[in-house]
Amino acid sequence: MTINPGTAEFPHRQIAAQLRERIRRGDWQPGERLPSIPAMAEMFGVAKQTVQRTVDQLRVEGVLITKPGSGTYVRGTRRRLNRLSRGRYGAHRGYHADLAARYRQQLAGVGREPAPPEVADAFGVRDGTEMLVRRHIVRTDDAPVEVGASWFRVTDAGGTSLERVEAFGRPLYQEAEEAIGRRYASATDTISARQPSREEAEILQIRPDTPVLHLLHVAFDETRKPIEVAQATWPGPMTTLTEEYRIPAPSPEPEPGPGLTLA
Repeated sequence: MTINPGTAEFPHRQIAAQLRERIRRGDWQPGERLPSIPAMAEMFGVAKQTVQRTVDQLRVEGVLITKPGSGTYVRGTRRRLNRLSRGRYGAHRGYHADLAARYRQQLAGVGREPAPPEVADAFGVRDGTEMLVRRHIVRTDDAPVEVGASWFRVTDAGGTSLERVEAFGRPLYQEAEEAIGRRYASATDTISARQPSREEAEILQIRPDTPVLHLLHVAFDETRKPIEVAQATWPGPMTTLTEEYRIPAPSPEPEPGPGLTLA
């Protein structure tokens, strides 16, 4: 492995490109420890600081993870997500597409809290209005990959099963429909990229400068009144969002008829 000092590309980026390629080829598998920084510096013929910049860059990208006192390791494969409206509710009502077996959802807390601005706006109430919130964390074998929350009006969900600190053996929306007595009829998803809060960075075990993807999911009843507002935050570099959909076939050209002319 070498770098080209004659190119305009910075040395640490050249090294990063080569390390990415070796990981992509499978030379280093997820969970495998990379050579030490001094060893890689000698390997590439560069200063240790250059290799450190490479490692820092690949950590932000989500390719590598550093374990203090242990070394630098290849992070697990990217999490492919299909958790927009169609993925959350499935192709048929009552059907629930479970997360892949390697993901485990953990209930992190249930309680009443002031609604943050984006949740208050979605419900059409004032900032800080008291809401019922159910928080969760999704984990793989090696790291948390999602932090999320589902918000409900206290007037809808207070005193129901949704306020109990327990996990349900079915999708949350089915529990909410039964508890609240209104059917989920439509939903909207808004995805944005931003920097994580300190708490999100700590839970997701990412650097504070690692971008995250944030989903705001609003579920409505048949009258377009919100039932649930859900939030989900994922480490951006380790996450891909996938939507599959059909493309309509071209409509046949109309036949000319009385009063119809073609330009």
